[in-house]
Amino acid sequence: MDTPPKVTKFNGDGIIIFHNVAGAMKGEKAVKAAGYEVKLVAPPPQLRMGCDLALEINLVEEHGIARLFQEKDVPYVQFLPLTKDAAVLCEVIKVTDFGKWYMVKAGNMKLSFEKESGIVVNVSGGGCPDIPYLNAEMVDKTLRDTPQPRDLGFTLCATMLQLAYEEAVRLFEGGTPQ
Repeated sequence: MDTPPKVTKFNGDGIIIFHNVAGAMKGEKAVKAAGYEVKLVAPPPQLRMGCDLALEINLVEEHGIARLFQEKDVPYVQFLPLTKDAAVLCEVIKVTDFGKWYMVKAGNMKLSFEKESGIVVNVSGGGCPDIPYLNAEMVDKTLRDTPQPRDLGFTLCATMLQLAYEEAVRLFEGGTPQ
């Protein structure tokens, strides 16, 4: 089983807006593979067109990433500076403390786990057809023993659940809700 990645809070000063979710996911994969620091976020409300994703980046890397997107044929709409106020609006991960459990929400996906044991007690949300499968494969297993959502699904819901999973692992390993 793969070791879950360490999750760190990234605070870039720019954002890349995409035409659609598939473009954002392709862009994230290309940018990460090239070694840039990046984070999937929800675009600012005034730029949303449904179930969109955007990428938070360090704006100083705009030209290198734009060149990379041209080489990898990754279509995007534009690069924008990210103000402090917009960054708060773009955060896709939210944590709710229920005493004995944490619920980590990423987009519309939720992963709940018992704090002491790390056992996943629920996976829900979204509207993708793979949610029942993700739930069946992850519930009643510890965060260390459950397969990672990115290894199980290919939808936006699986992508958001991966973000929730990574934050859940960080919390279970002693991190604090951000």
